[in-house]
Amino acid sequence: MAANLRLPPLPSVRDLIKLYRLQARKQLAQNFLMDERLTNKIVRQAGDMKGLQVLEVGPGPGGITRSIMRKGPEKIILVEKDKRFQPTLEILNEAFATVNGKMDIFYDDIMQFDFNKIFSEELKREWDDESPKIHIIGNLPFNVSTPLIIRWLHDISEKRGAWALGRVRMLLTFQKEVAERLVAQPNGSQRCRLSVMAQAWTRPKLRFIIPGRAFIPEPDVDVGVVTFDPLKTPRTDHDFKFFEKITRHLFSFRQKYSLACVKTLFPYEYQNDLGLMMFKLSDLDPTTRPIELTIEDMHRLASAYKYLLEKHPQIKDYNYRDSAKVLPKSYTKAISVAEIDDEYVVNQQFQRQESSFE
Repeated sequence: MAANLRLPPLPSVRDLIKLYRLQARKQLAQNFLMDERLTNKIVRQAGDMKGLQVLEVGPGPGGITRSIMRKGPEKIILVEKDKRFQPTLEILNEAFATVNGKMDIFYDDIMQFDFNKIFSEELKREWDDESPKIHIIGNLPFNVSTPLIIRWLHDISEKRGAWALGRVRMLLTFQKEVAERLVAQPNGSQRCRLSVMAQAWTRPKLRFIIPGRAFIPEPDVDVGVVTFDPLKTPRTDHDFKFFEKITRHLFSFRQKYSLACVKTLFPYEYQNDLGLMMFKLSDLDPTTRPIELTIEDMHRLASAYKYLLEKHPQIKDYNYRDSAKVLPKSYTKAISVAEIDDEYVVNQQFQRQESSFE
């Protein structure tokens, strides 16, 4: 194991928070990790960092950043939305420079951040080669973590953003329940759409759990540390959005038979026939529950649905949620429309005026 880099003396994160009167903002879902032993343990999950360029998302006051610095990467890139942390991050920047370290700091929203402006094409590797010398690390706010990982999984599937340079690995924190869902296997109680989407394009692994009491302020939940290794060969070759649509419908009723979920893909009059046809084409049992399905099973269902769309193009734009807002036929059978003359309108108005005085 490579020896840690020796940094100049630095004030503790706790002291800097007091010095600059930094308080976690609830609207940004901020929680600070002060324990150096825990930040070191998180960063160790990324392995050797010599020669790597490390992007840290949401460094805050810089607890994890310090642990990354000690691992001696070639370069550290910080993306922080809250500019209140500028003084503390600049202190770390200056300290890293004294040991010939390079650090770039961007005050930006990671949801809108353009990776193309930070990584050089020289780092690019072919998808089947080893991972490029880039690692993404982040102690993510709870309100950002799920939409962000979905966006990055989409990027991985299309080999864009950071993943245009190859199979960039990630080390991220999530609310414990979300972390467990990401790695949940078939028949697991936490198995859900997020499990399938994460495991179709990456190999997520739950490394360890951090108790909520380790954070300031203490959240109501514990936190899971998860690593992601993009797969050389994805477990489905379907388009991300298309595959996501299938999984969303399949997990719309997690405890029902999968057939009931698949039916929501089709207009009412076709639901039984086309729903059963999907399972027949997939060679799967329609009474299987969604949590029992493997990614390969879902891939086959997606292929069957794609085939049915080609045979019945009129159902392509069907939206189950929109159709649910329409009155059922039973409510409309007795409705009739008749012409109304002016005398009828006047009489109705007169009757309403009379009743208002009763």
